[in-house]
Amino acid sequence: MKIAIIGVGAMGGAIASGILESGFPPSDLILSNPTRSKIERFACRGATVAEDNVQAAAAADVVILAVKPWLLEKVAGKIVSGTTLTGKAVVSVAAGITGAELCVYLADKEGNIPDIAIAMPNTAAALGKSITFLVNVTCPDPRVRATFERVGTVMTVDEEHLPAAMALASCGIAFAMRYMRAATEGGVELGIRAMEAQTIVARTVEGAAALLLQPGAHAEAEIDKVTTPGGLTIRGLNAMEAAGFTPAVIAGHRACLPPSD
Repeated sequence: MKIAIIGVGAMGGAIASGILESGFPPSDLILSNPTRSKIERFACRGATVAEDNVQAAAAADVVILAVKPWLLEKVAGKIVSGTTLTGKAVVSVAAGITGAELCVYLADKEGNIPDIAIAMPNTAAALGKSITFLVNVTCPDPRVRATFERVGTVMTVDEEHLPAAMALASCGIAFAMRYMRAATEGGVELGIRAMEAQTIVARTVEGAAALLLQPGAHAEAEIDKVTTPGGLTIRGLNAMEAAGFTPAVIAGHRACLPPSD
């Protein structure tokens, strides 16, 4: 199976990195990007560099469109007019582009469309730690799921719930980072050096995540294990709640949803 990534910016680059780190044959990864410097690091690892988007799509079985949303219609149109997509799977990772729009953008003159999916990974794909939300716009194509399983966990969702899922995961990366940054600053105030505090916080969050991923685990049950009556942890939690911690997190997620009509 050959995979093409059209657009190697932050997300396209993260996906490319994760695919290569998974042991995928480098020459079977085909990259196309208008800025050559963004793909040189992948070319040095053996990835195939295409002259243009049409060449990349023509040579691939799975085509990932990782361009900016406002460029997707134009990019898709040129690909459709330059090569056939019959028998291929085409995946959009452009936020805000609907399945109905993709069907229009990717239809040939006869109205034929390839297997189409929407995938929303996050930047942890570079380390194989993404959670990718997959919407099967047409019939599910196992090649798409196999591709994104190389960069982490895949969860199939319906298109209606994709914005909410993205708020939790795609935006959630930034939210988690902001918490860790704040906790690091708290550590510095307590007398720990900044880089040491950051390591402590990151490893703590990593451990908390591992606990929560155990079968049947629940966040409150894990919290109860470390909050003894009259202890320090419950004081800290109560101080955070008094400052609006939980409402602020919920409000942040709500703010990531597109405005309702």
